[in-house]
Amino acid sequence: MNAGRFLTHSRIRILRYFIHSVSHLRLFIRWLILSLTAGLLIGGIGSLFALCMTEATGLRSRYPWIMFFLPVGGVVIVLLYRLFKYQNDRGTNMVIASIHSEGEIPGKMAPMIFVSTVITHLVGGSAGREGAALQIGGSVGAVIGRVFKLNDTERRVLVMCGMSAVFSAGFGTPLAAAIFAMEIGSVGVMYYAALVPCVVSSLTAWRLAVFAGVEYDSFAKAVFPELSIHGALLILLLGVLCAFLSVIFCMTLHKTNTAMKKHLKNPYIRIITAGCILIVISLLLGNQDFLGAGVPVIETALEGKVVWYAFLLKIICTAITIEAGFKGGEIVPSFFIGATFGCLFGQITGFSPELCAAVGMTSIFCGVTNCPITSLIISFELFGFQQPAFILIGVAVSYMLSGYYGLYRDQRIVYSKYETKYINKHTKS
Repeated sequence: MNAGRFLTHSRIRILRYFIHSVSHLRLFIRWLILSLTAGLLIGGIGSLFALCMTEATGLRSRYPWIMFFLPVGGVVIVLLYRLFKYQNDRGTNMVIASIHSEGEIPGKMAPMIFVSTVITHLVGGSAGREGAALQIGGSVGAVIGRVFKLNDTERRVLVMCGMSAVFSAGFGTPLAAAIFAMEIGSVGVMYYAALVPCVVSSLTAWRLAVFAGVEYDSFAKAVFPELSIHGALLILLLGVLCAFLSVIFCMTLHKTNTAMKKHLKNPYIRIITAGCILIVISLLLGNQDFLGAGVPVIETALEGKVVWYAFLLKIICTAITIEAGFKGGEIVPSFFIGATFGCLFGQITGFSPELCAAVGMTSIFCGVTNCPITSLIISFELFGFQQPAFILIGVAVSYMLSGYYGLYRDQRIVYSKYETKYINKHTKS
C-alpha cells in the first residue's frame, strides 16, 4: 500500500511539474516574441537616433560657428514643447516612476526628446544622449504595451525592454544596457522577472544597430598596473573622492534648476541666457571641448592627459545646459567628469593616470546612478577585464559613500546602503 501511494504521489508531482513547465514555456515564448518585437522596433528607432546624433555632432565639429545658434536652438526646443503641450516634462524621472506604477508615459515623449536632443547636440549643448535614449525606449515600450493591451505588470517589463534596447543601440554596451534597466528603478532590488526580456531586446537592438552602421566610441585600452597594496589604497582614496564628487554633481544639477526657475522665470529667457553663457565660456577657452558630450576629452583623459579644471567646468556646463531646458542626458557627462578627475588624481599621485581615469569614470557613474552592477559590467565592456579589482574597489566605495543622492528624484532607495534594512525612500536632491 505504501509503495502504491508513493508511486501515485510521485506521478502527481511529475504531472504538476509538467503542467508548470508547459506554463513557464508558454510564458517564455510569449516574452521572447514581445522582447524580439521591442528589440527590432525600438532598436531601429535607437539606431536612427544614434546615427542622427553622430551626424549632428559631426556637423558642429566641421562647422564650429554653429555654436552661435545655441540660443536659437534653445528657443526652438521650448517652442516645440509648448506647441505640443508638453511643458511639464519630467524626463527620465517619468520613465522610472512608470516602473513603480506611479504614472503612464505619454507616447509623445519619444519624438519630443528625439528631436530636441539632436538639436541640443547640433548647436553644442553640454549633455549626453543616454538619458534621452532611456526616455525614447521607455516611451515606445509603453506604447507597445498599450497596443498589445498588456496588463500593468507586463507594461512595466516592456518599458524596461525599451530602455535596454535604445541604450544598447545608442551606446553599444548590450550587457550593461540589459542590467541597467532592471537596476535603475530601485536601489537594493533588481527586477529579475525582466531579465530574459531585457537581455533579448538589448542584444537584438545592438545587433540591429551594428547592421545599420552605427559606430561606437572606442576608448583606449591602456595596460593597467598589477594589483598592489599601494595601488589599492590609492584607488580606495580615489573612490572616496569620486563619491563626494558625484554628490556635488547631483546637488549642482538640482540647485541650478531651482536657482534658474527662481531668477529666470520665463523659459525662453532662461534658455537663451544659458546658450549665451555656454558661448562665452567656449570663446574664453578658445575651444569647444566642453560642448556636446565631450567624448574626445574622455578619450584624451584615458590616455593620461587632462587640464586640471576639466571636471569642474563640465559640471557647470552640464548643469547650465540641462537645467535651462536643453535636452539630453547626464550619463556621458558623468563619464567625462569621472575620467578627467581620475586622470588628474593619477597625475598628482603619480599612479597610472590611465587606470585612474577608467576607475574615476565608472565610479562617478556609479555614484550618480546608484547602479553598482551596471557600473562593473559597463567597465568590462569598455575597458576589458584588465585588473578588475581596481574597478571593483572604486565602484564599491563610491556606491557606499555617495549616500542617498542621485540624478533621478524618482529613483527609490529600497534597502539601506549601510545595513540590511528596508527604508523605501526617494533619492535626495
